[in-house]
Amino acid sequence: MELAGKKVLVIGAARSGIACAKFLAARGATVVLNDGKPIEKWSAEAVALKDEGVGCLPGEAPSWLLDNIDLVVVSPGVPVKSIPVRYAERAGAEIIGEVELASRFLKSRMVAITGTNGKTTTTALIGGLLKDAGWPVQVGGNIGTPLITLVEGSRDDGWAVVELSSFQLETIKEFHPSVAVVLNVTPNHMDRYEAFTDYAAAKHRIFMNQEPGDVAVLNGDDEVVSSWASGLRSHVVTFSVQHEPQEGIFLRGRELVSRTRDGERTLMMRDEMKLRGLHNVENVLAALSAGLACGASPESMRETVSRFEPVEHRLELVAEAKEVKFYNDSKATSVDATVKALEAFQDDNGKVVLILGGRGKKAPYAPLAELIRENVRQLVLIGEDAEAIAKELGEYAPTQRAVNMQEAVKLSFQSALPGDIVLLAPACASFDMFESFEHRGRVFKSEVQSLKSNVQSPIG
Repeated sequence: MELAGKKVLVIGAARSGIACAKFLAARGATVVLNDGKPIEKWSAEAVALKDEGVGCLPGEAPSWLLDNIDLVVVSPGVPVKSIPVRYAERAGAEIIGEVELASRFLKSRMVAITGTNGKTTTTALIGGLLKDAGWPVQVGGNIGTPLITLVEGSRDDGWAVVELSSFQLETIKEFHPSVAVVLNVTPNHMDRYEAFTDYAAAKHRIFMNQEPGDVAVLNGDDEVVSSWASGLRSHVVTFSVQHEPQEGIFLRGRELVSRTRDGERTLMMRDEMKLRGLHNVENVLAALSAGLACGASPESMRETVSRFEPVEHRLELVAEAKEVKFYNDSKATSVDATVKALEAFQDDNGKVVLILGGRGKKAPYAPLAELIRENVRQLVLIGEDAEAIAKELGEYAPTQRAVNMQEAVKLSFQSALPGDIVLLAPACASFDMFESFEHRGRVFKSEVQSLKSNVQSPIG
């Protein structure tokens, strides 16, 4: 892809937009970085791009500019149906996202991972599996590192392990992963998509350029994902915790078993994992499937999985105070993710004090009802959707409101009994009160550590 002399509009002045603008300008393109926010609300890094010859344009891009653009690179948070994007496309510009742009320059083969839940854990684990198997590995995408920043370090003999959101998949065209993994597809981002089928269709795009020599790893227990198997050109491998597929990796009792045409092999025992919950068994099965597809040895992968610690903000044990354990699952930004978090503690002796709330995604909270009735001692509600959650779930457990995270942690600890779990698993986005789910998780951890110091508990 020749960039020199191209007129490029990058829409979205956050992390991926900034990275794209730098990449494009360095290769001779004329670049304008655009964001709807006033310039005084742009980050210092974004504004500093002026020194690299990038134009910075706050507000909506004018039609005269859109009429003269060759390429538009859309950040994931910008809907492809937005008026400026559609106008530029009608005017003849090519519309792509940062992931698509990066894929046209990456030298490495790619493993791509998507799903409603579990993406980051699985992506990080696959990166570890391939690195420990001896390959040069880079990890990026939705996990926090823009894929475009990996281009310079990519190698023909290496792997790029890429986490992808549905938003990123909307704008791919030629993106071609050698191994594509779909973990699950459940209702999410209903504030962006008109119907669940639109969201699922965006996830399905991960396979659009795969060929017979490629591998598709599918969750055999997910009704939507498993239904895709018969329509794919690539070789399908299934993982399951509920049944034993003809070819794939599955859970049999406490064993993680691989089955191929050549027979069966126990890869490891579930008890060797440090990750909690059946959903994390699914993530490990998916990662092992991808590792085998890439050529990693079972022995190497077993060692890697047994060492692998929970990723930050994903069922992360923060501390223990007065025999109450605090877990940070701030990444549980959907109802289904919170379901999985609660299920991870079903076998514990104590009950859960659950911190819920934030900016809702117009998905019903009803799937949480039975788990809350059985396992939750107290609901502590925060954020914009607190009232809606109280209406849907208030009859299943006692409910309290908190105005901020400090109060939420305090009320949760007061409600908990020795042996209980305080769990932050909000089922909502964070943007009403925080910059991101990471920010929300860090604030939670800070408040927990402060509370722990105040009660002078032994280190947990």
